[in-house]
Amino acid sequence: MNFENILITSENGIGQITINRPSKLNALNVATIQELHNAFETLDTDAATKVIIITGEGEKAFVAGADISEFANFSVEEGAQLAQQGQELLFDFVENLKTPVIAAINGFALGGGLELAMACHFRVASDNAKMGLPEVSLGVIPGYGGTQRLPQLVGKGRAMELVLTAGMIDAETAKTYGLVNHVVPQAELIEFAKGIASKIMRNSPVAIGFAIKAINANFKDGVDGYKTEIKNFGKCFGTEDFKEGTNAFLEKRKADFKGK
Repeated sequence: MNFENILITSENGIGQITINRPSKLNALNVATIQELHNAFETLDTDAATKVIIITGEGEKAFVAGADISEFANFSVEEGAQLAQQGQELLFDFVENLKTPVIAAINGFALGGGLELAMACHFRVASDNAKMGLPEVSLGVIPGYGGTQRLPQLVGKGRAMELVLTAGMIDAETAKTYGLVNHVVPQAELIEFAKGIASKIMRNSPVAIGFAIKAINANFKDGVDGYKTEIKNFGKCFGTEDFKEGTNAFLEKRKADFKGK
């Protein structure tokens, strides 16, 4: 599959997507959002891919925001459609993948960039990273899930301050807030993310997919997360991975999960 705006590699069970628009600070335009959807879909349906890492090309930016030139003259209806399509095509799509997605934030993650990182299952950042949702400084609000996911991660008060001031926080502050899990030197970022990925890959892919679904259910309005957990806990008992995992434990050997 050929892409204009992203790079995709797959090695040793880890798929890596790199947003490759460094001259635009990897800004998200409509074409890039579509390519990202296609790349995530391809990797998620590939049984050999156990974990996905997403990052930005270059040393300056993960994604420095949306491509404002594309929607500067949109009508009310076009603006709403832009947000809805983007959420469905990429942000909600990533959040609900069965394959774990790690955002490796290698610089600026602003606006749509931070929204993309927050849609991933968790985040690690380089020590030079800066994060924020500056949309109100442009007379608009976050439209790709930022007003929902940011308070889920950092709490309502901190989310309000970040959004209403259009401010930026550094990587260490983001870690303190719970927005990112780890902060490492930029040169070590991808290898660090791969290290976490290797720990994930030791475990059952089927169980991991069920766990993602159950954890996400806690944040979906009108969904009983406990019932989702019970349902997916039960489903595990019908999998080959469950039989392998329990037998390996009882036989005091390393499990060989097939993802079935």
